[in-house]
Amino acid sequence: MKHLIALLLLALAVASVWAKDAAPLADDPVVEQRMLAISEEMRCLVCQNESLAVSRAELAVDLRRELRELIRQGRTDSEIRDYMVARYGDFVLYRPRVKPLTWLLWAGPFVLMIAGIVALMLYLRRRNRAIGPGSLSEEEARRADALLKEGGQ
Repeated sequence: MKHLIALLLLALAVASVWAKDAAPLADDPVVEQRMLAISEEMRCLVCQNESLAVSRAELAVDLRRELRELIRQGRTDSEIRDYMVARYGDFVLYRPRVKPLTWLLWAGPFVLMIAGIVALMLYLRRRNRAIGPGSLSEEEARRADALLKEGGQ
């Protein structure tokens, strides 16, 4: 038991050596709250599947620092979003604005779904025509009846 405790203490000591300091927060909690709200709506340009608020990529850390600075400068949320879009493109937003350049992003999934449904319906219709209505011969009908009666007993 003593060896287990000693091993556990050694593991904790080694883990504390590798631990990193927490990322510094803004001096002002209001600035930090605004930065988190804005960065939740933005995509990390490196990770692409995480929001800017939760990403640990170096670029995300730099962008959050830049957001804090823009907030300290007194810019509104919409001005900050416009700045980020102007600098990094519509891709930085999780919900890009609806405009002619992003119509495909907004309508594309629905168009693909409708095309898939139409293709499936056409395929099933052709397959049903190729199979045609099946009819049993007299012998097959008698065998089927016999099997049904046998199974019912």
